[in-house]
Amino acid sequence: MGPHPSKQLESISSSVSTRDALADAIAAATPRLRRHALYLLYNQADADDLVQDCVEAALRNRSALQDLAKLRSWLFSILNKLFLMRLRSKSRRGHALQIEEIADSLAACTSPEDRLLAHDLGCAMGRLSAEHRQILLLLNVEGYGYQEVARTLGIPIGTVMSRLARARRRLRAVLDGQDLRLVD
Repeated sequence: MGPHPSKQLESISSSVSTRDALADAIAAATPRLRRHALYLLYNQADADDLVQDCVEAALRNRSALQDLAKLRSWLFSILNKLFLMRLRSKSRRGHALQIEEIADSLAACTSPEDRLLAHDLGCAMGRLSAEHRQILLLLNVEGYGYQEVARTLGIPIGTVMSRLARARRRLRAVLDGQDLRLVD
């Protein structure tokens, strides 16, 4: 004989509330995902598509998340994997970054005295490779530690540190006007 009907109802109710809690937590994380995707892709429509695909994948694979406290890292890992798949696909076809548009958007969100600097930073970030932008964004914008970045990107911590050093050096060179060519 199967479980008592009240136990089945309890189990179903618990499952529904867990799903709702996860969906609410994902919805709360969506603005950060969207911002991160935008600064990776430098294209609003592509960023929105990437975030939508990320949320769909997270909901579809919700059983893979063992600890709700690690939701943010898990979502960024999914976003990163989807981003890399798109990057590989687009590298075969080629694509143009809308650097000026994103730089203007970033500048519009800052105080008037910082707008020029924010615009220059946005343009400089757009001239970095995707892997350099990714490291700088996760560490400096999202506030991840080296270990969390390594786990999110699926790379050794030493690789995180070396990419960060190269990314900072490249960003500094671009901001100083030493190297203005676009890098992919």
